[in-house]
Amino acid sequence: MALLTCENLTLGYDGSAVLSDLRFSVHMGDYLCIVGENGSGKSTLMKTILHLQPPLRGKIVTGDGLHANEIGYLPQQTMVQRDFPASVNEIVLSGCLNRCGLRPCYNREEKKLAQENMARMGIAHLAARCYRDLSGGQQQRVLLARALCATRKLLLLDEPVAGLDPKATAEMYALIERLNHENGITIVMISHDMAAALRYASHILHVGEPLFFGTKAAYLNSDAGRLYAAAGGERA
Repeated sequence: MALLTCENLTLGYDGSAVLSDLRFSVHMGDYLCIVGENGSGKSTLMKTILHLQPPLRGKIVTGDGLHANEIGYLPQQTMVQRDFPASVNEIVLSGCLNRCGLRPCYNREEKKLAQENMARMGIAHLAARCYRDLSGGQQQRVLLARALCATRKLLLLDEPVAGLDPKATAEMYALIERLNHENGITIVMISHDMAAALRYASHILHVGEPLFFGTKAAYLNSDAGRLYAAAGGERA
């Protein structure tokens, strides 16, 4: 059974559709990159999967033991969020909030999970540091560690390398690839970086006109894939 299935999905705001008749499935171990022009509905789709807004039509179904509140999410950051005055440890631990239920405090297992994910992201030595004092690459590792505290199965990543320098970008892509290949975590990532999408993804979802979903190989042989790849991806 698929981990996540979108059935006849239409997305938009105030009754106005930005993306229609979307059908695709994500299976355990997939690495799906969502590509398309600005305004085509990529971020709207991710928010809908997270139940942050309802679809206009259709439905999203989780399976294979995945619950809707067990999806890890790394959003795009705003300038206000980059200046957040909390410690790295506090931010990573906040990824365990859905595990707490009505408990007011984190338990030993949740604190251990946060420590393990900080170590996995190579930021254990930064646990006591203030988040706003970190570099952009370090902040993204913190947010990825937080997202990992929420899930063992599925990560949604919205432009995880936006604003990073080339070295930090390469390191972030390597971390995500390792999570997918070595830890079996399914990745769904919005990307404007066509070269990275074609290097790392197992599947491509191209939203907009034309709409495409399938394997990377099938995408490269499609009209949408040939045109988009030749253009170097999205134009701002």
